[in-house]
Amino acid sequence: MKIAIFGNAMKRFTLDEVAHLLEFMELRQVDVYLSQELRQEMNLRDYPAFPAENDAWKAFTEEGNMIDFALSIGGDGTFLTTASIIGDKNIPIVGVNCGHLGFLAEVQTQQVDRIMDQLIQGRYTIEQRSILAVEGEGGHLSSPFALNEVAIMKSGLSSMIEIDAYVNGELLHTYEADGLVISTPTGSTAYNLSVGGPLMEPHVKAIILAPIATHRLSVRPLVIPDDWTIDLKVRSRNGNYLISVDGRSQSLLNEVEIHIEKAAYTTKVVQLEEHSFIQALKDKLQWGK
Repeated sequence: MKIAIFGNAMKRFTLDEVAHLLEFMELRQVDVYLSQELRQEMNLRDYPAFPAENDAWKAFTEEGNMIDFALSIGGDGTFLTTASIIGDKNIPIVGVNCGHLGFLAEVQTQQVDRIMDQLIQGRYTIEQRSILAVEGEGGHLSSPFALNEVAIMKSGLSSMIEIDAYVNGELLHTYEADGLVISTPTGSTAYNLSVGGPLMEPHVKAIILAPIATHRLSVRPLVIPDDWTIDLKVRSRNGNYLISVDGRSQSLLNEVEIHIEKAAYTTKVVQLEEHSFIQALKDKLQWGK
């Protein structure tokens, strides 16, 4: 078995957990690949590194380096970064939570030895999570895919923005708001939750549109089928706006129109034997406590 380990090399608890896992996997004869950042920070030159760029991945795999699993050590932010690097390479991701809430990184550090044994023994399932593909017509997007959400937001201290939202080519509404969150079911527990959007089980085939601080109280979050397309035209007084794709933000001019649709590939998430979405909701949101 070959496992690639991702993590924030600037955080001490991540490095401690990586060191523990390396000892654990060496005893079980698991081949480990480290991100360049972890390898350098921990001075582990004996461990091979995997490439972070798509153009180097083909040569990497042609040399026989077929990764079985990607291990994301950190919080949900680290998991999203891992998913963006993995992209369409069909490598299942296991999330180890060294952060706080952790809907994506569900495995707690005190569980990691038992969970890794389950993984080695094949006692797991793989869930397919839908991805949003994002295009900027008239402008380049540095992050074109989202596992959680795409957020359109006002820039700086500017007043609210106007967003013409089209679904399947038909004008849905002109949102007068601080922004608009377009979320996958996986991302329903992230930014979407904080703006009052609905919670969704990750396998639901849907996309959520939820406004941020809308000017009209009658405008509510909307759920549409995930095979519909979304087009957005933004107007702001200062001539630009922000787009955030899974937390990676950039500024765009008003002239850049956004097109969103379901991506052609999915992110594969490993779920272990005891996983329950309902129990995760109850634990993370402290329902009944």
